[in-house]
Amino acid sequence: MTRAKAMGIDAFALNIGTDPFTDEQLGYAYQSAANNGMKLFISFDFNWWHPANATDMGKKIAQYASKSAQLMYDNKAFVSTFTGDGLNVTIVRSSAGTPIFFVPNFHPGQSSFADLDGAFNWLGWPTNGNNKAPTSGANVTVESGDQTYVTDLAGKPYMAPASPWFFTHYGPEVSYSKNWIFPADLLWYDRWNELLALRPQFVEIVTWNDYGESHYVGPLNSPHYDDGASKPHDGWLDMAKPFIAAYKAGDSEPDAYITEDQLVYWYRPSPSTASCDSTDTTMVAANNDSGNYFMGRPNGWQDAADSVFVVSLLTKPGVVHINSGNTSHAFHAPAGANSYSVPMGIGKQSFALERGDKTVIGSTSLKDIIDGCVCGLYNYNAYVGTVPQGEPFPDQMGPAGLGSLTI
Repeated sequence: MTRAKAMGIDAFALNIGTDPFTDEQLGYAYQSAANNGMKLFISFDFNWWHPANATDMGKKIAQYASKSAQLMYDNKAFVSTFTGDGLNVTIVRSSAGTPIFFVPNFHPGQSSFADLDGAFNWLGWPTNGNNKAPTSGANVTVESGDQTYVTDLAGKPYMAPASPWFFTHYGPEVSYSKNWIFPADLLWYDRWNELLALRPQFVEIVTWNDYGESHYVGPLNSPHYDDGASKPHDGWLDMAKPFIAAYKAGDSEPDAYITEDQLVYWYRPSPSTASCDSTDTTMVAANNDSGNYFMGRPNGWQDAADSVFVVSLLTKPGVVHINSGNTSHAFHAPAGANSYSVPMGIGKQSFALERGDKTVIGSTSLKDIIDGCVCGLYNYNAYVGTVPQGEPFPDQMGPAGLGSLTI
């Protein structure tokens, strides 16, 4: 929570199901938030909740609405959801027994927004309009989603999404097998510029810790055996910090909020053409009730650019150097926030900022790009780093995690 607060984040959405441990964990979260000056709100996950549970939802809200860490808006307890179309909002409000500011992830055309205080759009990536990667004939951009919500809300508050990545890859080892990617590349940088222009009432970062879908911006401070393994994303939050400050100040660009030079870089650990068929876990049939399980390379892999991406956050102009494999690139970068991409090269990845023939900052990434398969898998998650390493919250991986960088 201290990391999030330092970056300018005001509150955490607590995505909850109906597990028996939910109340215990909510209790811990609300107490920790109170201790750290952070706010929280419940977001009901309709993978587990159901419109028939409206009364129980209201009762759950009532349990926590009076907590000191509860996010309040317009003197009402802020509440959200993941999906939930068809829910009887009137029953939720009456069962809560306290005023709520309800901003669910209902979908235009599937639910009326008349009974809502606002709405949240979870889709922070380009899609085909049916929860899969876009195609040449079906490409729904995040901006078009913004406009649909804004139009249907007719002046009510809009909670817009900001997300850096999406890749999920599970085979028959789990019951919810799925395997697809949404195109991202420089989405994180581009999206924050869009949000500064759009200026929605709320922005929700998707997500803090969903390691299994690769869009986490929180730290890897515990072992992971999913797509997040050995791939820190802290740098994405560092990149967002001046944008968050600009958004909260109502400014249209982040430049005035950049107080020190920093380079933020990210890339996948291997080219999209690498063949992992002989070792990947998705080369056999698995449960496909969701329609999102694809064998082999993830659905949408063709849209993933084989590139190294860099965002420069500079207090004054300089030359940005990117060395990917055996190829060097140099860019004359103005002050402020700017983005660059270069073709990925096999081998070491290094980054530097130069002014007047002097290297101001520079380092070599811990993660090489290999012409093969990391851990034998089709892993399209991104490795994210910064120059210099972010302080005072470096993402320290344990020996096993550091060792896996060479696999």
